[in-house]
Amino acid sequence: MSRRTKGGKTGGRERNMKLNNSHVKGILCILAAALGFSLMTFFVRISGDVPTMQKAFFRNAFAALVTIVLLLNSEEKFHVKKESWPDIAFRCIFGTSGLICNFYAIDRLGIADANMLNKLSPFFAILLSVFILKEMPSALDITATIIAFIGALFIIRPGGDISVVPALIGLYGGFGAGTAYVFVRKLGGKGERTPIIVLCFSVFSCLVTAPFLIFQYHPMSARQWICLILAGVAASLGQFGITSAYKFAPAREISVFDYTQVIFAAILGMVFLQETPQLLSVVGYVIIIGTALVRWYYTLKRHTMENEQ
Repeated sequence: MSRRTKGGKTGGRERNMKLNNSHVKGILCILAAALGFSLMTFFVRISGDVPTMQKAFFRNAFAALVTIVLLLNSEEKFHVKKESWPDIAFRCIFGTSGLICNFYAIDRLGIADANMLNKLSPFFAILLSVFILKEMPSALDITATIIAFIGALFIIRPGGDISVVPALIGLYGGFGAGTAYVFVRKLGGKGERTPIIVLCFSVFSCLVTAPFLIFQYHPMSARQWICLILAGVAASLGQFGITSAYKFAPAREISVFDYTQVIFAAILGMVFLQETPQLLSVVGYVIIIGTALVRWYYTLKRHTMENEQ
């Protein structure tokens, strides 16, 4: 009897160790993803005066090649579920428009500001989930979303002049990404494979941006080619890092670590681009990241209490 009890305790400890190890792996993967996306932003920025559409094309072309190789080595190859096509179409439309706007903002704002506006996507996802997934947000989610958008105003700094336009376009980048994530969740519920979703998005983005590449091609130096290739490599690290992260641990437990992307971007901007975020921008960062931290803490606490009951 005592042996079973001892074994049970040992088994419990082993399960907890495995769970903790999974959390560590998930956090490491999401940190790698955050670093990857911040490096993507950095390389897009230092690629210079290449048109936005041209940058978007090469970023997605590389991701498409990587995904094609993965799918060729899978059993189902390029099979797409019939019921997935409408949601894939919306994911591609919002994801592509959001990406283009994010790249536009990267070229015209500090890279930390551009990253922070893009990181409003989870709050947009909360709002869009009401209409797309019929998920009613909690009072905490609604409050967090309102406070996060107040934080965004410190970054956008609306003053009626033309300088606010890139920030508003960057804000739409976050909206497009958030809407795309909702459709990704919907596709996940239908059992659609991640590589298929990534491939459809990448190919669609290439098709949208290709005409601009053909008619307004900007000759690139060897340095610019290297920068855009590295941006594609970094983006692939980000995409597959974040996909792996959520396989190891639930989003409610690790998603907050994705905001380290803004910190990585700020460091890259200060060290290599001599960009110092304005004080009001820093206030905005603190409000948005602080809101995300509080929401993460209470969501985790609520889930723990529900499991104990």
